[in-house]
Amino acid sequence: MSDPIFEQARKRLDAALKYYKADSETIERLRSPKSALQVSVPVRMDNGSLKIFEGYRVQYSDILGPAKGGIRYHPNVSFDEVKTLAFWMTFKCAAAGLPYGGGKGGVIVNPKELSLAETERLSRAYIAAISDVIGPDVDIPAPDVYTNPMIMGWMVDEYSKIKRSWQPAVITGKPIPLGGSLGRDDATARGGFYSLQCLRSKLGLGSGELTVAIQGFGNAGLHFARIAKEAGYKIVAVSDSRGGIYSAAGLDPEAVQSHKDSTGSVIGMAKTDKISNDDILNMKVDVLVPAALENVVTKKNAEKISAKVVVELANGPIDNEGDAILHEKGIPVIPDILANAGGVTVSYFEWVQNRQGYYWSVKEVHEKLKASMEKASLAIQDISSSNKTSLRTAAYISALKRIDEAVRAKGTEKQFSVG
Repeated sequence: MSDPIFEQARKRLDAALKYYKADSETIERLRSPKSALQVSVPVRMDNGSLKIFEGYRVQYSDILGPAKGGIRYHPNVSFDEVKTLAFWMTFKCAAAGLPYGGGKGGVIVNPKELSLAETERLSRAYIAAISDVIGPDVDIPAPDVYTNPMIMGWMVDEYSKIKRSWQPAVITGKPIPLGGSLGRDDATARGGFYSLQCLRSKLGLGSGELTVAIQGFGNAGLHFARIAKEAGYKIVAVSDSRGGIYSAAGLDPEAVQSHKDSTGSVIGMAKTDKISNDDILNMKVDVLVPAALENVVTKKNAEKISAKVVVELANGPIDNEGDAILHEKGIPVIPDILANAGGVTVSYFEWVQNRQGYYWSVKEVHEKLKASMEKASLAIQDISSSNKTSLRTAAYISALKRIDEAVRAKGTEKQFSVG
């Protein structure tokens, strides 16, 4: 039985294969995950009862290095979703030039229904269940939806107890005192902004003040707003799950966050107009930043998008049909596997620091992230220009080329064939 979510993701690889002739063995290796583990996670609840949660860890590829990818806690987690996310991580790490393959994990749970103590027991039990398949040289998890540095701290502590030695490099996104990296908190947003700035002139955005609308005012959206405003951009609209706000004069991200902290939403802030999440997508701005959910731009609304450039901070905010429409309209999209690769890039920096036992200043992290994002962005832009493709297809071509070169370096049927 085919998986529609995974097949949608595979179509983006298929688009790249039209422009880059990968070896047949590379294609064969990318058809399915290297390994997939389903586990039962027993947790003693606060009331004394025992509850079993279902969890997964998928390692899609280790062609370029250890698998890398987050762990999410969500009631809608499924094997198909985790497999697809691991596939995306494979191409994100490759496109970013990192020595990693792709992985992902998840537990089917509503974390809002758990106490802090239950969350800790769940986290430790899950890492114990997958401890045989992860490790600093094998598979390196990180935070994702509804997981955070504290949870990563519990996980690295549990793994270290199992291995009977301190193993900080097994998990990234940890608290700073447990070996986390400075600069990790805003890395996703900062990486996306560095990519936008690097490609700004090539995308025809000019040198004047640019307007920005951000759908999703969580961690990534907030930090992108802060960084962009400091650089002279005007944030005119932001939204969360309840709706959005607009101000032609521009918004102060700090004031918006303060209002959200006190009321639970960005809506209702003084001297702003209330708008919907659909309104924010259709707004006539220079830069649209979907930073919340997947598949928010589809064939149903893509025609109404009027931004000059879209920066995908979220994973998969534009589906394949919506993507084709935007490409036809001439609206460039900095794709998720490039735009939000700042997070996994600084996770890589954290892993490197853990391995060498030497930690960098936040300035050093920012400098290294900027250099890494600019290198990847310019390479992908060059591929896009030379092949006359979208930036998304170019990003997949770039990733595919790196993976293919690694496969060929180990030898393929054509190299071993005689006669």
